[in-house]
Amino acid sequence: MNLSDSPTAGQPAPPASASLAGAQPLARLSAAEAVFNAIRSDIESGNAAVGGKLSSEASLAQQYGVSRSVIREALRSCTALGLTVTKTGKGTFVVADKVASDLTLGQYSARDLTEARPHIEVPAAGLAAQRRTGEELETLRHIVAAMSTETDPESWVALDSSFHALIARASGNRVFASVVGEIRGALAHQSETLNMVADRQHASDAEHEKILAAIEAGSADGASQAMAEHLHAVGAALNSILNK
Repeated sequence: MNLSDSPTAGQPAPPASASLAGAQPLARLSAAEAVFNAIRSDIESGNAAVGGKLSSEASLAQQYGVSRSVIREALRSCTALGLTVTKTGKGTFVVADKVASDLTLGQYSARDLTEARPHIEVPAAGLAAQRRTGEELETLRHIVAAMSTETDPESWVALDSSFHALIARASGNRVFASVVGEIRGALAHQSETLNMVADRQHASDAEHEKILAAIEAGSADGASQAMAEHLHAVGAALNSILNK
């Protein structure tokens, strides 16, 4: 399968006689989604057997007609779902043909994050509304504005983790800031997977705007509520993936 034969995610397929060769290139997120869906389908159908080794990144990139960075994004999501394991210098191996009961996000799991984040980021958002500096507020505005127009998935994920880390720092509570800093890598990995599997990016943008508006207004209750709603939506998206 070459992605030149696949429609952009969410778009109608072109006529059979049409070719995408002269069309606009696929957005990287759409390409990564298409590759991820194809690999996941092969694994779940048994075409890529448990215990077997997937083709190299270079071979997969050639097969699907995309860059190796797109392949890496797709493989990271397969690993997060518990379908594959990548061993440095050896390749990526299929370890299951069904999505795991929890996501693997580095040294933490999705369940770890879902249980812990409301106790950290909800009060942090409330304190940030009361304690944020003018400089911190301006940086939050820039981050949210950049996220709303960002089309590169890796760049968006980096902005997302920066947004949450800055709110924790703006809370003025060093414990909150330290904890969010510690789990920042896992949060980025989770966001990447949710964007890939559950198409969460645009919904997250709207939720972030609500959090920012409350912090800008100095509303502790509003910021806490907006953050709670955002984390609830993230948790619901995770459940939809794991319970399929």
